Amino acid sequence: MPLGLVRPAEDRQFCCQGCESAYRVIHQCGLERFYAIRDQADGAAAPAGATGRTFAEFDDDTFRRLHVTRTPDGLCRAELFLSGVHCAACVWLVERLPRFVPGVVEARVDLGRALVHLTWNDERVPLSRIARALDSIGYAPSPAREAAARARRRAEDRRQLARLAVAGACAGNVMLFAVALYAGVFGVMEPAHRELFRWASMLLTVVSLAWPGRVFFTSALAALRARAPHFDVPIALALGAGGAWSIWSTVTGAGEVYFDTVSVLVFALLVGRFFQARQQRSAADAVELLFSLTPASARRVPAGGGEPEDVPVEALAPGDIVEVRAGECLPADGVVTAGHSAIDQGVLTGESRPVDIAPGREVAAGTINVGAAIRVRVEATGEGTRVAKLMRLVEDGARRRAPIVRFADRVAGAFTVGMLALAVITFGVWLVLDPPHALDHAVALLVVTCPCALGLATPLVITIAMGRAARGRMLVKGGDCLQRLSTPGTILLDKTGTITLGGLAPVAWAGEDLWRAPVASLEAHSNHPVAVALRRDVPAEDLLPATDVVHTVGGGIEGVVGGQRVVVGSPAFVRARTAAARPPRTPAESPAEADLVRELSAFAARGLTPVAVAVDDVLVAGVALGDRVRPGSAAAIGQLRALGWNVRMLSGDHPDVAQAVGREVGLLPADIHAGLSPEDKLAHVQSLGARGGCPVVMVGDGVNDAAALAAADVGVAVHGGVEASLAAADVYLGTPGLAPLVELVTASRRTMTVIRRNLWVSLFYNVTAGTLAVLGLVNPIVAALVMPLSSITALSVSLRSRTFGGRP
Repeated sequence: MPLGLVRPAEDRQFCCQGCESAYRVIHQCGLERFYAIRDQADGAAAPAGATGRTFAEFDDDTFRRLHVTRTPDGLCRAELFLSGVHCAACVWLVERLPRFVPGVVEARVDLGRALVHLTWNDERVPLSRIARALDSIGYAPSPAREAAARARRRAEDRRQLARLAVAGACAGNVMLFAVALYAGVFGVMEPAHRELFRWASMLLTVVSLAWPGRVFFTSALAALRARAPHFDVPIALALGAGGAWSIWSTVTGAGEVYFDTVSVLVFALLVGRFFQARQQRSAADAVELLFSLTPASARRVPAGGGEPEDVPVEALAPGDIVEVRAGECLPADGVVTAGHSAIDQGVLTGESRPVDIAPGREVAAGTINVGAAIRVRVEATGEGTRVAKLMRLVEDGARRRAPIVRFADRVAGAFTVGMLALAVITFGVWLVLDPPHALDHAVALLVVTCPCALGLATPLVITIAMGRAARGRMLVKGGDCLQRLSTPGTILLDKTGTITLGGLAPVAWAGEDLWRAPVASLEAHSNHPVAVALRRDVPAEDLLPATDVVHTVGGGIEGVVGGQRVVVGSPAFVRARTAAARPPRTPAESPAEADLVRELSAFAARGLTPVAVAVDDVLVAGVALGDRVRPGSAAAIGQLRALGWNVRMLSGDHPDVAQAVGREVGLLPADIHAGLSPEDKLAHVQSLGARGGCPVVMVGDGVNDAAALAAADVGVAVHGGVEASLAAADVYLGTPGLAPLVELVTASRRTMTVIRRNLWVSLFYNVTAGTLAVLGLVNPIVAALVMPLSSITALSVSLRSRTFGGRP
């Protein structure tokens, strides 16, 4: 806790003003139960912090038009993202909002998405006041954009769940009737009871086929119209044939019925479709990542001058002037008109060092101002910004069709045509040999060769493998990437945050160690990334008071520490300061200083950032800042090469920096590509992919990697990556380092071994059972009983085989 916030006379102490404000608001509103619920959540709630913003932009007409809707009774509704929502205690507190903000009718929290659904009377309270109330208790709100798209997805999810519920109810009741009918085969059942169970089963199965099962028939019809048959065609044929034959047998009172098989099949297939759709939802959400990279509001400078006003970012137009303070994110693409500062553009380029900017310099939305306040003339907003174009590239890459999907479609087409032709031939042959049983044999063939076994062979293994991978902190979004990773190809590694730790840190020190504490003491007065790196490893108790601190943007920092004048900054800045302070005819530098100058030049030659330190106008030390190589990177790259992969590095950083890192991890100069923009990385991936043959795997962690991750055959986002890279990637590695990448590659090989084994088992079943059905050795009821055996066998093989975490 900062010493300045300690109040010895008070019983309760607070780590920041935000926590104190939240505490007082909670107690003034009689919401003390929040702390009891928070304690039950095992301390999951983090300290709250109020931003102190006015949220005036929430009352802007543009904001209201985009994010606020009206109910028929005249109330307003909106969705807001909340920062700091962690647990049930947070939900409980936010949902008590109507108790301490008059005019709020309802506040419902979606904990998983950190969304609050607000309903309020705007005649009694404006949205800005509600937002300030949320901020005061530690949950700073921001607009939840794309609300209409989320509403459509929620409606579709509800429809899917409704279909599942109806299909499950029908299947469960039909199975109860089937148990009675099967028992009646071996015992004595009155014909009237048998007919009752058949008719009841028929009614429920018709409901199951007509509503939940309709999706398979409509999909199959669309496939036939497009002349592109897939697995839904044979599934629809099997469901239709089984259902029609069973209805005919029930109406005529002769023949077997398969209502249990049909209804259970509809339910099982819908369950699989539901989970598959939820897994694929992340690709559709990629476009929303744009809104997580840019701020929701901006400070627009009035045309006639005056104080900047907060407006929604949607209200900005080309030509507007916006003010961006230190530590804030740029809301739009534009040109700097006033101020000198530095921006961290690693989100777009991956560069580990901030870039100095001055009037006339172009800047991009999503980058962070890390120096002083600047003013920017807006050139492009919203969809016209560079980050928006990058997100569109992500979306285009996410929609690509995987080779395994195209292969499955071809197999489904051939399988469908083959089974239809074989069923027609079987019916024709038996129509000559045994007319009364010709239809029985054709239906038995369609039922027994239902593609469920073939269709489940791969998804079963993939689902189990993905679950085991998740337990190992690996999120695998689809089986196609496991297939590609099983074959050696080219792995492209981003440098910053992937091979390296990401961010600046001292990697070498020239001079006496006693100057480390004065340097850190001076840098404690700056939030520049260089300052943060220089003070990171110095204990707080070693820091000394610093006075007369002066910042020079693009140069360095100077001040008085322990009675001595300390100057820290770029070598040119420090030498200029020391030279100007020395008396005339004084030697420019001593031998010791000359040695330090050579050390600083050597640092720069190695691709590091040199920082000079002068005390009382004498150069006393030098620091080399760089992005340190992550432990284990070199060993992991060696293992990947041993597995047959060609490993390369792509970086947006300076070529000297990239070459230095590449040498440290054992990469050849030809395998290192530096100074690349996001578009360059994308072009590199596409160029390798166009050659065909071997898979291209992109591994990265930043927004600058997102388009390349989406375009690669397999995109792998590593631990610590930003949201854009996570959604664009096919795999997310939750454990730091490249060692999990090696495990992913080896486990993918094991998974494909199990998949091939399952496919052979399914193929053997289909050939054997189909042959028996064609020969008339399997009747429809036996076919209905035997058909699930292949699926059960595939399930058993999948469950008993180890993919991630062991050998098959």
